[in-house]
Amino acid sequence: MPGRLAGRRALVTAAAQGIGRAAALAYAAEGAEVIATDKDAARLAELRAPGLTTRVLDMLDPAAIAAAGQEAGALDILFNCAGFVHQNTVLTATDAEWDFAFDLNVRSMWRMVRAVLPGMLERKRGAIVNMASACSSLKGAPNRFVYGTTKAAVIGLTKSIATEYVRDGIRCNAICPGTVDTPSLGERIAANAAQAGSVEAARAAFVARQAMGRLATAEEIAALAVYLASDESTFVTGQAMVIDGGWML
Repeated sequence: MPGRLAGRRALVTAAAQGIGRAAALAYAAEGAEVIATDKDAARLAELRAPGLTTRVLDMLDPAAIAAAGQEAGALDILFNCAGFVHQNTVLTATDAEWDFAFDLNVRSMWRMVRAVLPGMLERKRGAIVNMASACSSLKGAPNRFVYGTTKAAVIGLTKSIATEYVRDGIRCNAICPGTVDTPSLGERIAANAAQAGSVEAARAAFVARQAMGRLATAEEIAALAVYLASDESTFVTGQAMVIDGGWML
């Protein structure tokens, strides 16, 4: 039986690990032809699945983004997953952190959409999925000043694109997760270990803020990415889809 994405072509950013990796594999499992991109060539090379090809891509390089969009050709799906989580407050954040976060978390999404949208408009079909966060305009979180600000911008970017092209066959939605068990989270846990007393205590603090008492898996977020890319969601656009284990309750 054909998968839900059979005959579709997808490009996924930040596909070497975490949510991006899970989404690239899930798209391929559902029958899509997937271009998995990341700047980490070594980890990207480990990603294999039928119908999946890889391409090294630095999302901070505007020329590389434009080239990737041109080389990809006509796409049905774009999953903008690249991003970074700084730990800071309004008083501790630096100009360098602000600039880096907006470059990667927001500006790179705009550039990637700009690169692939003309092909979608020509075919009158396209599903764009942007990685936002429950920590955004939806909810504040301690020590996430710059990150939450950028993810609020992603929601605004998503709604603007959805509104602009709602009658042109283009859908654009954002995924807003709670805390997800990924290598990126592992790095933040390690960074908090000294203050928390141990790695275990730092991890427990992340788990404690989730109402379900556990972290999300990357595969759970990827399942939502599949839904938003599929025909099951053809009446869904401009939405900030929360998948947070009850964090916002």
